[in-house]
Amino acid sequence: MPREGMRSIFSISSSPSNSCGSSPLRRTAPSSPRNTFSESMMEENIEIAESIISKWDTEASTYERFSSLFRENRKEAEDFLRSVMGLQRAMHVLVSQSSSSDKLIRAQNLMQIAMKRLELEFYQILDANRDRLHPESVSGRSSRSSARSSASDFENDTGSDDEIQIADKSISEVERVSAVAMSDLKAIADCMISSGYGKECVKIYKLIRKSIIDEGLYLLGVEVLSFSKIQKMDWEVVELKIKNWLHAVKVAIKTLFYGERLICDHVFSASISIRESCFAEITRDGAMNLFSFPEFVAKSKKSPEKMFRILDLYESISDLWPEIEFIFSFESTTAVRSHAISSLVKLGDAVRTMLSDFEHAIQKDSSKLPLPGGGVHPLTRYVMNYLSFLSDYSGILADIVADWPISVQSSLPGSYFDGPGSENSPSSGISLRFAWLVLVLLCKLDGKAKLYKEVSLSYLFLANNLQYVVNKVQTSNLRLLLGEDWVTKHEAKVRRYTANYERMGWIKVFSSLPEDPTAAITQAEATECFKKFNSAFEETYRKQMPWIVTDPKLRDEIKLSLAKKIAPKYREFYEKYRGVLKRGMGFDSVVRFAPDDLDNYLSDLFHGTGASGSSTPTSSSSSSSHSRGWRYR
Repeated sequence: MPREGMRSIFSISSSPSNSCGSSPLRRTAPSSPRNTFSESMMEENIEIAESIISKWDTEASTYERFSSLFRENRKEAEDFLRSVMGLQRAMHVLVSQSSSSDKLIRAQNLMQIAMKRLELEFYQILDANRDRLHPESVSGRSSRSSARSSASDFENDTGSDDEIQIADKSISEVERVSAVAMSDLKAIADCMISSGYGKECVKIYKLIRKSIIDEGLYLLGVEVLSFSKIQKMDWEVVELKIKNWLHAVKVAIKTLFYGERLICDHVFSASISIRESCFAEITRDGAMNLFSFPEFVAKSKKSPEKMFRILDLYESISDLWPEIEFIFSFESTTAVRSHAISSLVKLGDAVRTMLSDFEHAIQKDSSKLPLPGGGVHPLTRYVMNYLSFLSDYSGILADIVADWPISVQSSLPGSYFDGPGSENSPSSGISLRFAWLVLVLLCKLDGKAKLYKEVSLSYLFLANNLQYVVNKVQTSNLRLLLGEDWVTKHEAKVRRYTANYERMGWIKVFSSLPEDPTAAITQAEATECFKKFNSAFEETYRKQMPWIVTDPKLRDEIKLSLAKKIAPKYREFYEKYRGVLKRGMGFDSVVRFAPDDLDNYLSDLFHGTGASGSSTPTSSSSSSSHSRGWRYR
């Protein structure tokens, strides 16, 4: 700031001057021998004050006007402050004797000169130490601030350079200088406030410190944005601003505002009201604007994909709330605390709305075409991926949905909600919420399974999708929320679906062989059994070639189960009647599968690689991929 502008800040009027060159401050009456001891001490205080204060009169010469008392001679700075305090005591005595005495007028003039000098010193220290007194650096050394302040406090008579160096020998030079600056500012503020000039001191402090806070927020990328402006932005732009805000709010609370609170508390420790007023005016506007952004985001148009960033905002404010509550604990900063709470409430409301919208979106999914092959439905993938990511926020969500019961819970099976926590545990509410959303999905999948004409494919579809759901639960925080019992019960349900698939999908193959494959039957009956088996196996294989089982483990389990149900029985029957039929005509047309061929064909199922009818396990298909020895020789 230019010197002319700087001087305009100082509002103390100049002391009257004499054209003769001799200052009116020196017009003192000779001491009377009848003066009391207190009067002598009073006059001595005024004389001492005049000698040092006049020396640093800002109007006396150019040198004193722009030089710094505290930087050039710290011992004299200490004497200056002590002389002001002595002058103040003398003025109290004079006021009690006569409110219009020459001595009082002389003392008042001296006090105005002293206050003008202290105003200038206060400004110079603040301006010269903008970087050293940055809130970030102050907050970083807050744990040692009390020790440092006591080591260099003027009033404790420890203001010399040597003593400060001893107290701060383990501190870096930058920290030492800033500690000295803070102590100087406190000493000046204490002196001016006790002398009745706190208003002038505060005016300078607010001007410089507010510019530092505002600049810090600007450098952090904190913008002044209106709700209408945010509404018009693309979500990608808003998301970038949210990421920046998440970083900025941590720095702003933990360093900018916290550091400024420490500086205010230290410099104006002599007056709680001034301390509160300064901090409130310096930080209120920036803090209010900081917490407006999340509230505006919460009020903007909602969609499920915005959920995670909204939760990030909620979590950030929630985590910082203890610091926010402490830093802005003054009555005059109630608005900042209220704004932060309001942002939390609005963000929580937005999360609840989006959870409801997400549930309704699942229920309203209107796709009517059955998924080819009975694989995992896109809805299943979307919902479970969404829920698995959402489970990472279970702690925050537990807080948000704590007082938001599921209205339709009574219609659900009681055992469905058996979870890891008790009914009254903090996690039970969110566990029920996740369990409900998964159930909504499973109910929707039950409806989609009915779109298949083949009942066996319906069961395979349900097995595929439920297995995907179980896998997602097992590999995410959903496992902790839903519990081991939930996983065990739904794994058992997957096995029931696969058992129903096998029973319905392979019934013709199972029933084509006699119950007892070693029982004696005629050659004609054996021939008929082989033909029925050939037809049933070929038809089932051809139909199920396009079907798919997406989970490798489940796929192998189904293949193994089918092989155990078909191959041993067929092998026994094959071994018993192979010799009899081989002696007759047309053996190759009757016995078309050797036992080992069945395993080969079963191993190629459930990959969804063939179109229905494109591959038939017959000996006539020379180009078939199963010519590996499908026929026993």
